[in-house]
Amino acid sequence: MFNVRPLVLIAFATVYVVWGSTYLAIRFGIETIPPFFMAGVRFCIGGSLFIGWAIARGAKLPSSSLWRPAALVGVLMVAGGTGGVTWAEQFVPSGLTALLIAMVPLWIVLIDWARPGGLNPGSTVFFGLVIGLAGMTLLVNPVAVGGVREIHPVGALALVFATLSWATGSVYSRHARQSSSQTITVGMQMVSGGVTLLCMSTISGELSQVDLALISWRSVMAMAYLIGPGSLAYAAYLFLLRASTPTKAATYAYVNPIIALVLGAVIGGEQVSAWTLLCSAVIITGVVVIVTAKGRAVSS
Repeated sequence: MFNVRPLVLIAFATVYVVWGSTYLAIRFGIETIPPFFMAGVRFCIGGSLFIGWAIARGAKLPSSSLWRPAALVGVLMVAGGTGGVTWAEQFVPSGLTALLIAMVPLWIVLIDWARPGGLNPGSTVFFGLVIGLAGMTLLVNPVAVGGVREIHPVGALALVFATLSWATGSVYSRHARQSSSQTITVGMQMVSGGVTLLCMSTISGELSQVDLALISWRSVMAMAYLIGPGSLAYAAYLFLLRASTPTKAATYAYVNPIIALVLGAVIGGEQVSAWTLLCSAVIITGVVVIVTAKGRAVSS
Protein backbone atom coordinates (compact mmCIF):
# COMPACT_ATOMS: atom_id res chain seq x y z
CA MET A 1 0.00 0.00 0.00
CA PHE A 2 1.19 3.54 -0.73
CA ASN A 3 3.01 4.97 2.31
CA VAL A 4 2.29 8.68 2.69
CA ARG A 5 4.59 9.42 5.66
CA PRO A 6 7.84 9.88 3.67
CA LEU A 7 6.03 12.32 1.35
CA VAL A 8 4.67 14.24 4.34
CA LEU A 9 8.17 14.59 5.77
CA ILE A 10 9.53 15.70 2.38
CA ALA A 11 6.69 18.22 2.03
CA PHE A 12 7.37 19.68 5.49
CA ALA A 13 11.08 19.96 4.71
CA THR A 14 10.27 21.67 1.42
CA VAL A 15 7.90 24.19 2.98
CA TYR A 16 10.24 24.92 5.89
CA VAL A 17 13.51 25.22 3.99
CA VAL A 18 12.46 26.36 0.51
CA TRP A 19 9.94 28.97 1.65
CA GLY A 20 12.44 30.17 4.22
CA SER A 21 15.11 30.51 1.54
CA THR A 22 12.95 32.37 -0.99
CA TYR A 23 13.39 35.65 0.90
CA LEU A 24 17.13 35.64 0.26
CA ALA A 25 16.52 34.56 -3.34
CA ILE A 26 14.20 37.55 -3.77
CA ARG A 27 16.90 39.86 -2.42
CA PHE A 28 19.43 38.46 -4.90
CA GLY A 29 16.90 38.68 -7.73
CA ILE A 30 16.05 42.35 -7.27
CA GLU A 31 19.72 43.33 -7.17
CA THR A 32 19.61 43.81 -10.95
CA ILE A 33 15.96 43.10 -11.86
CA PRO A 34 13.18 45.57 -10.95
CA PRO A 35 11.00 44.03 -8.19
CA PHE A 36 7.54 44.12 -9.78
CA PHE A 37 8.92 42.94 -13.11
CA MET A 38 10.83 40.05 -11.54
CA ALA A 39 7.85 38.95 -9.45
CA GLY A 40 5.51 39.23 -12.44
CA VAL A 41 7.72 37.09 -14.68
CA ARG A 42 8.24 34.61 -11.85
CA PHE A 43 4.54 34.02 -11.27
CA CYS A 44 3.46 34.09 -14.91
CA ILE A 45 5.96 31.35 -15.74
CA GLY A 46 5.37 29.38 -12.53
CA GLY A 47 1.58 29.56 -12.86
CA SER A 48 1.68 28.52 -16.52
CA LEU A 49 3.79 25.50 -15.57
CA PHE A 50 1.27 24.51 -12.90
CA ILE A 51 -1.65 24.74 -15.33
CA GLY A 52 0.21 22.93 -18.10
CA TRP A 53 1.30 20.14 -15.75
CA ALA A 54 -2.26 19.64 -14.49
CA ILE A 55 -3.72 19.53 -18.00
CA ALA A 56 -1.03 17.08 -19.10
CA ARG A 57 -2.17 14.82 -16.25
CA GLY A 58 -5.78 14.90 -17.46
CA ALA A 59 -7.27 17.91 -15.66
CA LYS A 60 -9.91 19.89 -17.54
CA LEU A 61 -9.40 23.45 -18.68
CA PRO A 62 -10.85 25.89 -16.11
CA SER A 63 -14.17 27.49 -17.01
CA SER A 64 -14.34 31.25 -17.48
CA SER A 65 -16.51 31.62 -14.36
CA LEU A 66 -13.65 30.37 -12.18
CA TRP A 67 -11.20 33.01 -13.35
CA ARG A 68 -12.81 35.90 -11.44
CA PRO A 69 -12.37 34.43 -7.91
CA ALA A 70 -8.94 33.07 -8.88
CA ALA A 71 -7.93 36.50 -10.17
CA LEU A 72 -9.07 38.19 -6.95
CA VAL A 73 -7.05 35.77 -4.84
CA GLY A 74 -4.10 36.29 -7.18
CA VAL A 75 -4.31 40.06 -6.87
CA LEU A 76 -4.51 39.90 -3.07
CA MET A 77 -2.05 37.10 -2.31
CA VAL A 78 0.36 37.02 -5.24
CA ALA A 79 0.45 40.68 -6.33
CA GLY A 80 -0.34 42.44 -3.07
CA GLY A 81 1.26 39.84 -0.80
CA THR A 82 4.35 38.45 -2.48
CA GLY A 83 4.68 41.44 -4.80
CA GLY A 84 4.64 43.77 -1.80
CA VAL A 85 7.28 41.63 -0.09
CA THR A 86 9.48 41.72 -3.19
CA TRP A 87 9.24 45.50 -3.41
CA ALA A 88 9.87 45.92 0.33
CA GLU A 89 13.11 43.95 0.17
CA GLN A 90 14.68 46.97 -1.51
CA PHE A 91 14.67 48.48 1.98
CA VAL A 92 14.44 45.58 4.44
CA PRO A 93 16.92 42.67 4.81
CA SER A 94 15.52 39.27 3.83
CA GLY A 95 15.70 37.84 7.36
CA LEU A 96 13.73 40.70 8.89
CA THR A 97 11.25 40.52 6.01
CA ALA A 98 10.52 36.87 6.77
CA LEU A 99 10.17 37.74 10.44
CA LEU A 100 7.45 40.31 9.75
CA ILE A 101 5.73 37.92 7.33
CA ALA A 102 5.31 35.60 10.31
CA MET A 103 2.62 38.06 11.41
CA VAL A 104 0.26 36.74 8.71
CA PRO A 105 -1.53 34.29 11.08
CA LEU A 106 -2.28 37.24 13.37
CA TRP A 107 -3.96 39.23 10.60
CA ILE A 108 -5.86 36.14 9.43
CA VAL A 109 -7.34 35.72 12.91
CA LEU A 110 -8.46 39.36 13.04
CA ILE A 111 -9.83 39.42 9.49
CA ASP A 112 -11.65 36.13 9.94
CA TRP A 113 -13.19 37.48 13.15
CA ALA A 114 -14.21 40.81 11.56
CA ARG A 115 -15.95 39.29 8.53
CA PRO A 116 -19.73 38.71 8.63
CA GLY A 117 -20.38 35.54 10.61
CA GLY A 118 -16.78 35.42 11.82
CA LEU A 119 -15.82 33.50 14.95
CA ASN A 120 -14.49 35.01 18.16
CA PRO A 121 -10.88 33.75 18.37
CA GLY A 122 -10.92 33.41 22.16
CA SER A 123 -8.81 34.83 24.98
CA THR A 124 -5.75 32.66 24.34
CA VAL A 125 -5.52 33.78 20.71
CA PHE A 126 -5.96 37.40 21.78
CA PHE A 127 -3.05 36.90 24.18
CA GLY A 128 -0.95 35.64 21.29
CA LEU A 129 -2.03 38.62 19.18
CA VAL A 130 -0.87 41.05 21.87
CA ILE A 131 2.49 39.28 22.15
CA GLY A 132 3.03 39.20 18.38
CA LEU A 133 2.01 42.81 17.80
CA ALA A 134 4.23 43.93 20.67
CA GLY A 135 7.18 42.13 19.10
CA MET A 136 6.49 43.67 15.71
CA THR A 137 6.20 47.15 17.23
CA LEU A 138 9.50 46.72 19.04
CA LEU A 139 11.18 45.49 15.85
CA VAL A 140 9.87 48.32 13.68
CA ASN A 141 10.52 50.67 16.62
CA PRO A 142 9.18 53.91 15.10
CA VAL A 143 10.56 56.04 17.93
CA ALA A 144 13.96 54.31 17.96
CA VAL A 145 13.84 53.28 21.62
CA GLY A 146 17.35 53.15 23.01
CA GLY A 147 18.71 54.49 19.73
CA VAL A 148 17.85 51.23 17.97
CA ARG A 149 16.03 51.24 14.62
CA GLU A 150 16.08 47.96 12.72
CA ILE A 151 13.75 48.52 9.77
CA HIS A 152 13.32 51.28 7.20
CA PRO A 153 9.84 52.77 7.86
CA VAL A 154 8.82 52.68 4.17
CA GLY A 155 9.78 49.03 3.94
CA ALA A 156 7.95 48.27 7.18
CA LEU A 157 4.79 49.96 5.90
CA ALA A 158 5.00 47.98 2.63
CA LEU A 159 5.33 44.73 4.59
CA VAL A 160 2.31 45.57 6.75
CA PHE A 161 0.31 46.13 3.55
CA ALA A 162 1.68 42.90 2.04
CA THR A 163 0.77 40.79 5.08
CA LEU A 164 -2.71 42.29 5.28
CA SER A 165 -3.24 41.68 1.56
CA TRP A 166 -2.03 38.07 1.84
CA ALA A 167 -4.20 37.45 4.91
CA THR A 168 -7.29 38.94 3.24
CA GLY A 169 -6.75 36.75 0.19
CA SER A 170 -6.25 33.69 2.40
CA VAL A 171 -9.56 34.22 4.19
CA TYR A 172 -11.40 34.93 0.93
CA SER A 173 -9.92 31.87 -0.79
CA ARG A 174 -11.51 29.56 1.80
CA HIS A 175 -14.96 30.51 0.52
CA ALA A 176 -14.25 31.25 -3.16
CA ARG A 177 -15.32 28.95 -5.97
CA GLN A 178 -12.39 26.91 -7.23
CA SER A 179 -11.52 24.34 -9.84
CA SER A 180 -11.72 20.70 -8.82
CA SER A 181 -7.98 20.59 -9.53
CA GLN A 182 -6.01 22.40 -6.80
CA THR A 183 -3.01 22.53 -9.10
CA ILE A 184 -4.96 24.45 -11.74
CA THR A 185 -6.44 26.72 -9.07
CA VAL A 186 -3.00 27.68 -7.81
CA GLY A 187 -1.78 28.15 -11.37
CA MET A 188 -4.69 30.46 -12.16
CA GLN A 189 -4.00 32.52 -9.06
CA MET A 190 -0.29 32.78 -9.87
CA VAL A 191 -0.88 33.80 -13.49
CA SER A 192 -3.49 36.39 -12.46
CA GLY A 193 -1.16 37.85 -9.86
CA GLY A 194 1.77 37.75 -12.27
CA VAL A 195 -0.12 39.67 -14.95
CA THR A 196 -1.16 42.23 -12.31
CA LEU A 197 2.47 42.64 -11.24
CA LEU A 198 3.59 43.18 -14.85
CA CYS A 199 0.92 45.87 -15.18
CA MET A 200 2.22 47.46 -11.98
CA SER A 201 5.73 47.30 -13.41
CA THR A 202 4.56 49.10 -16.54
CA ILE A 203 2.60 51.78 -14.66
CA SER A 204 5.47 52.47 -12.26
CA GLY A 205 7.94 52.85 -15.12
CA GLU A 206 9.95 49.77 -14.19
CA LEU A 207 9.40 48.00 -17.49
CA SER A 208 11.02 50.78 -19.47
CA GLN A 209 14.08 50.54 -17.19
CA VAL A 210 14.70 46.83 -17.71
CA ASP A 211 18.09 46.33 -19.35
CA LEU A 212 18.86 42.68 -20.07
CA ALA A 213 22.56 43.48 -20.44
CA LEU A 214 22.72 44.68 -16.82
CA ILE A 215 21.00 41.67 -15.27
CA SER A 216 23.52 39.58 -13.34
CA TRP A 217 23.73 35.80 -13.39
CA ARG A 218 23.04 35.77 -9.65
CA SER A 219 19.72 37.52 -10.24
CA VAL A 220 18.88 35.14 -13.09
CA MET A 221 19.67 32.08 -10.97
CA ALA A 222 17.69 33.52 -8.07
CA MET A 223 14.62 34.01 -10.27
CA ALA A 224 15.02 30.49 -11.67
CA TYR A 225 15.09 29.20 -8.09
CA LEU A 226 11.90 31.11 -7.28
CA ILE A 227 10.17 29.76 -10.40
CA GLY A 228 11.28 26.17 -9.76
CA PRO A 229 11.68 25.16 -6.08
CA GLY A 230 9.76 28.26 -4.98
CA SER A 231 6.70 27.13 -6.95
CA LEU A 232 7.08 23.54 -5.75
CA ALA A 233 6.87 24.80 -2.17
CA TYR A 234 3.35 26.03 -2.89
CA ALA A 235 2.43 22.56 -4.13
CA ALA A 236 4.00 21.01 -1.02
CA TYR A 237 1.93 23.28 1.19
CA LEU A 238 -1.27 22.31 -0.62
CA PHE A 239 -0.34 18.64 -0.16
CA LEU A 240 0.18 19.18 3.58
CA LEU A 241 -3.26 20.73 3.94
CA ARG A 242 -4.70 17.43 2.71
CA ALA A 243 -2.25 14.92 4.17
CA SER A 244 -1.69 16.61 7.54
CA THR A 245 -3.67 19.25 9.45
CA PRO A 246 -3.94 23.01 8.86
CA THR A 247 -2.47 23.60 12.31
CA LYS A 248 0.64 21.54 11.59
CA ALA A 249 1.00 23.02 8.11
CA ALA A 250 0.81 26.50 9.63
CA THR A 251 4.00 25.87 11.60
CA TYR A 252 5.85 27.25 8.57
CA ALA A 253 4.95 30.70 9.93
CA TYR A 254 7.46 30.42 12.76
CA VAL A 255 10.03 28.15 11.11
CA ASN A 256 10.54 30.21 7.92
CA PRO A 257 11.85 33.30 9.78
CA ILE A 258 14.51 31.22 11.52
CA ILE A 259 15.65 29.74 8.19
CA ALA A 260 15.61 33.17 6.55
CA LEU A 261 17.54 34.86 9.36
CA VAL A 262 20.23 32.17 9.29
CA LEU A 263 20.58 32.18 5.49
CA GLY A 264 20.54 35.97 5.36
CA ALA A 265 23.35 36.15 7.90
CA VAL A 266 25.49 33.27 6.62
CA ILE A 267 25.05 33.62 2.84
CA GLY A 268 23.71 37.14 2.39
CA GLY A 269 25.99 38.82 4.93
CA GLU A 270 23.04 40.43 6.72
CA GLN A 271 23.61 41.67 10.26
CA VAL A 272 21.54 40.10 13.03
CA SER A 273 21.61 42.23 16.18
CA ALA A 274 20.70 41.26 19.73
CA TRP A 275 17.64 43.50 19.37
CA THR A 276 16.51 41.54 16.30
CA LEU A 277 16.92 38.24 18.14
CA LEU A 278 14.92 39.54 21.11
CA CYS A 279 12.08 40.79 18.90
CA SER A 280 12.22 37.55 16.91
CA ALA A 281 11.64 35.54 20.07
CA VAL A 282 8.67 37.74 21.03
CA ILE A 283 7.03 37.57 17.59
CA ILE A 284 7.52 33.83 17.17
CA THR A 285 6.16 33.22 20.68
CA GLY A 286 3.01 35.11 19.73
CA VAL A 287 2.58 33.12 16.52
CA VAL A 288 3.13 29.81 18.36
CA VAL A 289 0.45 30.75 20.92
CA ILE A 290 -2.03 31.58 18.15
CA VAL A 291 -1.36 28.50 16.02
CA THR A 292 -1.47 26.05 18.95
CA ALA A 293 -4.58 27.70 20.40
CA LYS A 294 -6.37 27.44 17.04
CA GLY A 295 -5.28 23.83 16.83
CA ARG A 296 -6.84 22.99 20.20
CA ALA A 297 -10.05 24.77 19.17
CA VAL A 298 -10.30 22.72 15.97
CA SER A 299 -9.65 19.42 17.70
CA SER A 300 -11.99 20.05 20.65
